[in-house]
Amino acid sequence: MLKRGLILFLVILLASCQGGEQSGTYVPSQRFSVKKASFSELKGWGEDDFYLLDKAIKSVCGSVIKNPRQELSSDHMSFSLGAYKTHCQKMMSIADNKTALKNYIESNFEPYAVLANGSEKGKFTSYYEANIRASYEKGGAYQYPIYGKPKDLVEINLRDFDASLPNQRLIGRVKNGKLVKYYTRTEIDGGKLDAPVILWGDDPVDIYIMQIQGAAVATLPNGQEVRVGYAENNGHKFRGIGSILLEKKLIKPGEASMPKIREWLKKNGNEAKKNMLLNDRFIFHQIVKAEGPLGAMGLPLFAGRALAVDRSYIPLGSMMWLETTAPDGKAINKIVMAEDVGSAIQGGVRGDYFWGHGEQALAQAGRMNAQGRYYILIPKGTEVKTYGR
Repeated sequence: MLKRGLILFLVILLASCQGGEQSGTYVPSQRFSVKKASFSELKGWGEDDFYLLDKAIKSVCGSVIKNPRQELSSDHMSFSLGAYKTHCQKMMSIADNKTALKNYIESNFEPYAVLANGSEKGKFTSYYEANIRASYEKGGAYQYPIYGKPKDLVEINLRDFDASLPNQRLIGRVKNGKLVKYYTRTEIDGGKLDAPVILWGDDPVDIYIMQIQGAAVATLPNGQEVRVGYAENNGHKFRGIGSILLEKKLIKPGEASMPKIREWLKKNGNEAKKNMLLNDRFIFHQIVKAEGPLGAMGLPLFAGRALAVDRSYIPLGSMMWLETTAPDGKAINKIVMAEDVGSAIQGGVRGDYFWGHGEQALAQAGRMNAQGRYYILIPKGTEVKTYGR
């Protein structure tokens, strides 16, 4: 009886917590399939310069090889890991030779077009690693806390209680012996939090944008740089600041890019804070030592080679061929690694492209909203299973 009651409670809580990182809306399950293609069908195949692909492949393949599972899988797709691991070992050994790596992939893999509801087309946005100024000590301009993971935050997965339940993470805290929702952004801002402060920032807008992007490079008073990475979130729905400002007519539709939004927030003090608090989602951070921000696989992300996907459709660790368009109109046709996620990234053909670090990356990432498609690259002779809805 106790177990059934707990499961019922969790299901109810799950229903109340569904939502996307940017839209705050639930995206229903889609018809999902893949279709075998050829490298000659890939736009720009052969023109990819493979810059940083060697590092991305060594990183992701190293993780895949250590994976004890027999399949690389999602809720809607799976294929055997055996051949993939073998090819990963070979690709890691030749990754520094761009010509050899390209020839090896072309000889040993097959591209499969990914379709959602019968269409190969989907939406592609992008993200970047922000810049902030911070100090380990509070004082002077450094008055705004950057929090680490709270001591009382509890994470559960429904499937751990019953295999028939959704594979869904829930985040909360225990109050009077019951699991309840974790504190909202407003409650955290009001002081209801038991969490370590890992750094003190000098600008609340920069910290807020870091939370949206998930990571940043912090410049300390002595000029040293430290990387601040994602640690956890408070489990609440994300409400995008752009949509908030548009709904209130505080910015015009053509001003909804991240650079323009940041400019507005910095100019509008208390009004900016009031609107930022309308987003209940709050991100906790950690200091990381890596070549790039850490993605969902716990691996560093490399500029132009990492893609955030919906892991319920695309298995993390997959090698993909991406075809989309940058904000300046230039084609993006290249191999990327599916190694990150985002709760706004929902659907069979949906991706978030990682531009890299700094202001130049922001100029691209803050404006990208393009149509595109992708292919998953799978070892030849490997059976691919898809599971529709």
